[in-house]
Amino acid sequence: MMITPENLLALAIFVLANLAAASTGAFFRPGAWYAALAKPPWTPPNWAFPVTWSVLFVLNAVAGWLVWITGAPGAAAALVLYGVSLVINASWSGVFFGLRRMETGFFVVCALWLSIAAIIVAFAPISVIAAGMLGPYLTWVTIAAALNFRVWQLNPEETVRA
Repeated sequence: MMITPENLLALAIFVLANLAAASTGAFFRPGAWYAALAKPPWTPPNWAFPVTWSVLFVLNAVAGWLVWITGAPGAAAALVLYGVSLVINASWSGVFFGLRRMETGFFVVCALWLSIAAIIVAFAPISVIAAGMLGPYLTWVTIAAALNFRVWQLNPEETVRA
């Protein structure tokens, strides 16, 4: 692979797309509502979320870029899945923290998990490295889904709406 201005521009676009998805976390912050919720003892510390998500979004951007630069058959379809996954990811913070809908957030995070698994399968024949780079993302979203579900269970009064 040769680094060209076009390849660098593509990498910048992948980074910006991931930053856009990540930015919803800045708009819809956990705040006092989330702090007051009952959480399981295995909840990661607050500092772990931005650190982990930053690493995962960098890995995700590079993985998408690695698939894009191959120009391989199937890359376009795999990248459509990738784009859909970014939209799903971007929606979770708004649903969970913005709307305070833990139950809907759980279904969104499950859709995110399925989309990441589908991307790994789609990326693997194109770039094993890119597919492997998404393993930590899938692992973290597994933890996030379990946490979302458990917080929902521990706070049933928060799901009752007038």
